[in-house]
Amino acid sequence: MNMKKYVHALFLLAIMIAAVSCGNKQQDSKEEAQDANKEKLSDTDLKADGDFAVEAADGGMLEVQLGKLAESKAIDPQVKAFGQSMVADHGKANEELKSLAQQKNITIPDSLSDKNRKKYDELSQKSGTEFDKAYVSMMVDDHEKDIDAFRKESEKGNDADLKAWATAKLPTLTHHLEMAKQAKETLDKKK
Repeated sequence: MNMKKYVHALFLLAIMIAAVSCGNKQQDSKEEAQDANKEKLSDTDLKADGDFAVEAADGGMLEVQLGKLAESKAIDPQVKAFGQSMVADHGKANEELKSLAQQKNITIPDSLSDKNRKKYDELSQKSGTEFDKAYVSMMVDDHEKDIDAFRKESEKGNDADLKAWATAKLPTLTHHLEMAKQAKETLDKKK
């Protein structure tokens, strides 16, 4: 085979590999967990509880990752301290949820969803006061949504253990929301 044909064959092989890899887009961890639970939980009362567990796990992982980011990037001491609280509290809650999900045969994601990975990536590009403000603003929004989801699970969940876990986490989430609001208010005053 002459060199020209060899290079041409390599080029075609590279195109074929690229085409195959594009067709095999990996599903994100959250979608995989949801699909697994659809199969396992569709005929049970745990479907809504499974959906809650998947969302809580994905959100909890994001809180920990963003908390670690705040520990290293935040310039305001209040924001740094808040990030440390997120790592500690959500890290513990994530481990509890993981154990509970295993007991209930509920699949939860083991890495951030594409949506939450994008949030992380966008925030990681910021620095200084811009980072601090964006982070605490995101934490206010996220914790407001979390409190609604956890309250709904605590009131309407079908699984007693997941209901109890969600109920037990509500005071911590409410405390986090207040901390985030206070930090946001402090940063807004600095302009």
